[in-house]
Amino acid sequence: MTSGATIGLAALQDRFQKALLSGDDRILSIIPDSQRERRDVLLSVYRHAYSQRLIEFVENDHELLHKYLGDEAFREMAQAYAAAQPSHDRNARYFCVHLPQFLKTVEPYKSQAQISELAALEKALNDAFDAADALVLTCADLGRFRPEDWWRLTLKPHPSALRIDCQTNAPDIWLSLKEERKPPRLQNVAESTHVLVWRQDIPKLRLLGAEEAMMWDEAAAGTYFGTLCELVATFGGLGGAEARAAGYLQGWIDSGLVSETELMGASQRLRTKPTK
Repeated sequence: MTSGATIGLAALQDRFQKALLSGDDRILSIIPDSQRERRDVLLSVYRHAYSQRLIEFVENDHELLHKYLGDEAFREMAQAYAAAQPSHDRNARYFCVHLPQFLKTVEPYKSQAQISELAALEKALNDAFDAADALVLTCADLGRFRPEDWWRLTLKPHPSALRIDCQTNAPDIWLSLKEERKPPRLQNVAESTHVLVWRQDIPKLRLLGAEEAMMWDEAAAGTYFGTLCELVATFGGLGGAEARAAGYLQGWIDSGLVSETELMGASQRLRTKPTK
């Protein structure tokens, strides 16, 4: 320390953190120059290293967005995000949680909706990877219920499941980048593209038709299966409505998207083994 300066360890750490996060230079009054360099230069090295580490966090969580933007543009974006959203969590995993919203609301990114949507897709896949394990419903489990009771079943989605709506062809761009193909040109879609993200051993993503997306959203909200069938009939017509609803349910179960089911009135939670 410089002459006459005394400070406790906790206060020293606090000042050093403020120097890195907010540019507060008061720390310079209590640290010495080295034999080779001035104290302000040494502090700038730490600041640069910290900034670079934050950029690495964004790169690790958004590999495909990095590919899409290119090195220079991605670095500028990550620096802007780090400046606007300083890290407030000791776990680096959560540094990028606000990136999709940042890109959606801040220029020049908010005028390019596909960028925030790509970030949202990657965030959802990361979240699915980290989501809790849970029981997974099987068709045999559903077979324990009497057919006349099916109308009052409710379904509980797997904790990793997340629905996203896109207003651009971001899912097609994402898939092209994933498969190392040249991404298509940006297109704004007339109707939202419905995306479902979840984990079945590994994080997965698939598109839903409008009817299935509606049924999934209602099922996730606790709507009874009988009502789901009625909604499907209203949405896509009476003909084959029950078969369509049953088909969607079959697909969800086969994909490990449903964790539990309950009967209205008398709770009957099925016990199944977690996915491996």
